[in-house]
Amino acid sequence: MAGTLFVVATPIGNLEDITIRALRVLREVAIIAAEDTRRTAQLLARHAIATPTTSLHAHNERRKAPALVQRLLAGQDIALVSDAGTPTISDPGHELVAAAIAACIRVEPIPGPSAILAALTASGVQFDSFSFLGFPPTRSKDRKTWLTKLGLLTGTVVFFEAPHRIERTLRDLMTSIGDQHIVVGRELTKMHEELVRGPISQILSKPLKTRGELTVVVDIGHITELSPAAAGASPKSLAHELGELTNDGAFSRRQAINELARRHGMAPNAVYAAVELAKKSVSRPT
Repeated sequence: MAGTLFVVATPIGNLEDITIRALRVLREVAIIAAEDTRRTAQLLARHAIATPTTSLHAHNERRKAPALVQRLLAGQDIALVSDAGTPTISDPGHELVAAAIAACIRVEPIPGPSAILAALTASGVQFDSFSFLGFPPTRSKDRKTWLTKLGLLTGTVVFFEAPHRIERTLRDLMTSIGDQHIVVGRELTKMHEELVRGPISQILSKPLKTRGELTVVVDIGHITELSPAAAGASPKSLAHELGELTNDGAFSRRQAINELARRHGMAPNAVYAAVELAKKSVSRPT
């Protein structure tokens, strides 16, 4: 009988943030596949767990996954952990999980800490749904595409960023979507935990403490300041221009929204919101 691959969430900072079930699984499995065995060793030592570990990270996962699947097929249980939080979410593990599923091996999630949910629940931003965009790309072309995608979203967006890139990313963000309200979470669940809230410009006006990965929550529900051009663009006129751009097939809806954003000095999501508002006003009974 094949073993089970357990996908185990581990603390994002405070080592006490681990479930009783996760500790039991880490004790009982044959081996733990860890993103960084040194980091995992600290957690295991804290809870007196002697289970052996093997490294499984972005640079060796493809090579090591087949051997781990063979161990699972032989009846051994394996726990998959990342440095912090839930494996496969902006962390390694996807290839092992996919290979296990392809081999008809049971994959069992052991839920727990998540920097995404920790930041969201303490952000003060009201949300009933959200979009998660991982880490912004570093290559210029990919980064531009990522920012465009974010700009077309509405509601709440969450992403991660490295400390040495956060200032550049926030400046790019303000250029792309305007001076939105954001929350930057740093050192979540640790002794020096900090959540900084406010418009992007306000957060950039003060030095950012750059230690540890950051979790950013963006509230795209409103824009704190519109450009002069945007102030003169009514929802009705924007909807009319959008129709002109898309009716002849020259522009897709997304391309047209980006063109109107460029034309009027607005964030793409603001154009989208204005057009939706115009549609609602037309359909509203008089």
